[in-house]
Amino acid sequence: MGSDTKGSQLHSALPARQGEINMNFSPVRILLVPVLFILILLLSLLANPAAVDAGEANVFIYHRFGESRYPSTNIDPDLFASHLEHLKKSGQTVVSLSAIVDSLHTAEGLPGQVVAITVDDAFDSFLENAMPLIRKYRIPVTLFVNTDGVGSPGYLDWDQLRKLSAEGVEIGNHTATHDYLLEREDGEDRAGWEERVRADILRAQEVFARELGSRPRIFAYPYGEYSPRLAKLVRSLGFSAAVAQQSGVISSESDLFALPRFPMGGPFASLQSFRSKASMHALNAAVLSPPSPVLLDVDPPTLKVRIAPDEYDLGQLQGFVQGDNRLLIEIVNHQEGVVAIRAEKPLAGRRNKYTLTAPLKKGGGWAWFSQPWFRLDSGF
Repeated sequence: MGSDTKGSQLHSALPARQGEINMNFSPVRILLVPVLFILILLLSLLANPAAVDAGEANVFIYHRFGESRYPSTNIDPDLFASHLEHLKKSGQTVVSLSAIVDSLHTAEGLPGQVVAITVDDAFDSFLENAMPLIRKYRIPVTLFVNTDGVGSPGYLDWDQLRKLSAEGVEIGNHTATHDYLLEREDGEDRAGWEERVRADILRAQEVFARELGSRPRIFAYPYGEYSPRLAKLVRSLGFSAAVAQQSGVISSESDLFALPRFPMGGPFASLQSFRSKASMHALNAAVLSPPSPVLLDVDPPTLKVRIAPDEYDLGQLQGFVQGDNRLLIEIVNHQEGVVAIRAEKPLAGRRNKYTLTAPLKKGGGWAWFSQPWFRLDSGF
C-alpha cells in the first residue's frame, strides 16, 4: 500500500519562473462542464495572452504529511503550508484534477497554465495534517484511494472518506489491492494477468459505488507503474484519464492515460523545488522508441524522441538520470528535432527515469519531460 520496498520516485529542481494567474477556488468539488470551465479561465486570462496560449497543467502528488519515519514519501506540514502559500502569493490558478481532465477532452484543450494537488493512498495523516491547510487555502484536492486499505491502521476509514467526499474532496481509484500491476503471478499468462488486473480495478469501483455513491472517473497507477497494455485496459474500463508518477507538465499533447505528476516527498519537496516545478512548462517530446517504459533486454535503454526545434532551444537541452549515472544526448536530426538519449551505465533500482529540460525559444522559462523505466521481477 503506502510503503514501497521496490523503489521511489525522486526528482531534482531547476530554475523557476513565477506564474501570473489569479483565481480563487474553494475545496468544493468542481463539476463544471468543460465549456463553462474554459470560459471562466479565458475571462481571467485575457490580460495575459501569452498565458492563454500556454495550455499547461502542473500537477503535484503527495503521500504522507508529518510522518517522518517514511522520509521518501513524507512532507512536513509546515513545508506543505509553504507550498500552498507560494501558490497564493504567486497568483497561480489551482483547479481540480477533474477540471484539467475535462478540458483535455475538449477540442480547445487546456486554456492556460494551471496547478492541481493530488494525494495518493489515503493515509490518516492527510486528514489530520493536510486537510486543515487545504481548507485554509480553499483549494481543490484529489485523493486516490486503494479500497482494501481503507480502515486499516494508518489509513482513513469509510466514514472519514464519506465526510471528505461530501466536503468536496475528489476521490480517485487507486485499485483495491495497491499491487504491482505490471507483474505477472507464477504460471499466469497475459490473458490471466489482464483478467486479474481488471477484476482488481472493478472491485474497487464497486466498493466506491457502495460506500460513496459514485464511481471515480480518474485512475492512479500504484507506484506510478504503467505500460501501453495496462493503459489500454484502464481506458477500456471507462475511466476518463489515468495519472502516473513520472515528473512533467501536462499539455494538450499529453497521453491521457499516462499523465505526469511531480512527486513531492523527502528532500525533493523543498520550497525551492516546488516553486521551480510549479512554473515549469511542458517539453512536448513525442516518443519514437521504445514503445513501452518496461525494461526488457536492453539496459541502459536508448530513448528516441522528436522535439519541435522551433519551440525549444535544443542547443541547451539537458539530461538527468537517477543514481550514479550520466545521460548521453545525441541530436540525430536537428532539423526534425530527433534526439537519442541513453544512460552511460545500466539503470539502478526497480524504477528509474530519463529527464530532459530545455529553455523555451519564446516567452522564456524552462520545459520538462520525463520518461520512466520499470524493471519487473517477472516477465511481461
